[in-house]
Order: sequence, then C-alpha cells, then structure tokens
Amino acid sequence: MRFTVKHHSPIKELKKNLRLEALGRRDILDVGYRIEASMRIADIGLSDFELERGAIVSGFWPIRSEVDLRPLLFGFRERGARLCLPVIIDKQTILFRELVRGVPMVETGFGTAGPPEDAVVLDPTFMLVPLAAFDARGHRIGYGAGYYDRAIARLQEIGVNPRLIGVAFDCQEVEIVPDEPHDMPLEAILTESGLRRFGRTDKAS
Repeated sequence: MRFTVKHHSPIKELKKNLRLEALGRRDILDVGYRIEASMRIADIGLSDFELERGAIVSGFWPIRSEVDLRPLLFGFRERGARLCLPVIIDKQTILFRELVRGVPMVETGFGTAGPPEDAVVLDPTFMLVPLAAFDARGHRIGYGAGYYDRAIARLQEIGVNPRLIGVAFDCQEVEIVPDEPHDMPLEAILTESGLRRFGRTDKAS
C-alpha cells in the first residue's frame, strides 16, 4: 500500500496561526467598542482621503466581527464617489458590482451581501480591503481564499492600478506577516487609532 505524504508550507501554517489569533482577538471585542471604532474609522477616512468625484470605491459589507464600513462608504458617496461591493463568482473569482440606493441586497457568498446580478460591474480605483491580520510594514493576511490577490492582479493586468487601503481594528496587528511572492503590499492601513501610510500619496491622482 502506498501512502501520500502532504507537505504543508511553513509560511502558510504560520499565516494560518496568525490569522486565527488575530481573528480571535477581534471576535472578543465588545460590540459597543466595535461600533464606536467603526465610526472613528469613518471619521479618519473621510478626513484623510481626498477623492475625485466619480472615483470608484470598493468596500465590503461587514460579516462576523469585521469593521462596519458603511458609515465611511456612505460618506464617500455623499462626496460623489461610486461605490461597489465584491461578489463571489466562482472559487477563483470576485467581481465588483455597483452599490446604488434603493436596490435590494442579495447573498453574494462568504456569508456577506451585495448588489444583485443585474448591477453594473465596476473596476475599482480605490479599494478598502478586508483582512484578518496586518503588520507595521503594510502587509496583510487575508481570510485564506486569495480572492483579493487575484482580483487586484486582474485589475493590474487591464491597466487599473487601484489604491489599496487595508481596514481593520488595532487588535488585528501582528509583529510580522511572512512574505509570499503573490502578496500585494498595502498603501495604508486604516484603524480606529489612525491612518498609517506606507507608500504613494494620500491624495487621489
């Protein structure tokens, strides 16, 4: 009888452990604290980012204990931005459908909601990126499925180079995120204690 031995990448195992620890810290945050921190994140984001009218901003509807981005997204919309949310198309792909007033939200995979199938698909130029953990260099650990890495790579292939802003609570910071070749460093991390920039300018070009 022949046995197959599965080899696990040490980096992937380390990322998995860091992800679980960071999400565990996030999960035990008091609900009231998460609400106040999400409002603080909105205030900081609206103060520190200047977007042109018509800028295409992608965000995400909160699941589990995530930051609630809705106050920030709606603030951007009031300033003339077009909003879109990620929708899982298959096991490899997410697209971004436009979020407009009055359109009902539908289940869009991964436990979240988004615009329906007939919504316009947009290519975001300013992305608020979900994450499980981050470090002080601007590297992130996602939820493990790689959807955003592939979506960003696809956008870059068609000539769209979106600004990448990670959004999280302070408690999700880890000492260091191990690098992998496909990782996309973030321009900035936005948390309840402020905005940390790592590259590019905070003013839309």
